[in-house]
Amino acid sequence: MSYKCDAGKNSHSCEICGSVFTKHNMTIHMRTHTGEKPYSCGVCGHSFTQKGHMLQHIRKHTGEKPYSCEVCGSSFTIKQNMLQHMRTHTGEKPYSCNVCGSLFTIKQNMLQHMRTHTGEKPYSCEICGSGFRHRHHMLNHMRTHTGEKPYSCEICSSSFAQKYDMLLHMRMHTGEKPYSCEVCGCSFARKQSMVRHMRTHTGEKPYSCEICESSFTCNENMLRHMRTHTGEKPFSCRVCGSAFTQKQSMLKHLQAHNGVKP
Repeated sequence: MSYKCDAGKNSHSCEICGSVFTKHNMTIHMRTHTGEKPYSCGVCGHSFTQKGHMLQHIRKHTGEKPYSCEVCGSSFTIKQNMLQHMRTHTGEKPYSCNVCGSLFTIKQNMLQHMRTHTGEKPYSCEICGSGFRHRHHMLNHMRTHTGEKPYSCEICSSSFAQKYDMLLHMRMHTGEKPYSCEVCGCSFARKQSMVRHMRTHTGEKPYSCEICESSFTCNENMLRHMRTHTGEKPFSCRVCGSAFTQKQSMLKHLQAHNGVKP
């Protein structure tokens, strides 16, 4: 982003794009055109256009977190992250969507939200061209092409393409169930499982069949029901090729081939 100042004797104009800066800021700005990164991390060799950015990066190696929250004591490597965290205590949401008025604590979250209105998808897959609103969604998608699974379970070494899936898997080992039903106290490893369970109390059935208007508590049950109308049988026996509308029915059928009595 360019930070222009009033033209004057201390102002300098970029010969490439015409932006106006003080002499110091002009030196930094020019690096966006030249690609120069004169500051390097002594640990990993990563290079930066500004010294301040390099110093912030160094803290990832040293673990230094010089900025602390006055309310809860949480510490941060970058001052901006601490200021953003403070808003979780104050409730301040200084960034608003000019379309629907939604409020956000972080400017980046507001800009990402705006794409739901504009339809903008600035991040594209280099392989298939699929577009994404968020960079991390594009990076996650890329792994479907590369097969990369950079997140590994510390207990059984299972690997995953996404960090969230690895964390969910870890709960199978730890037994952690951080999501609790406010009505009956049942706990769940996944938030979505808790939300689905809550519907047994509220009676909510948000998924409706487009053909007969039957309603369901979860999308999977609605899709399963739809097959009674379409005749689709997506689950096939690998032994004889018999097809089934439900996976469970196919698994029971397989037992007959394996000599297992149902």
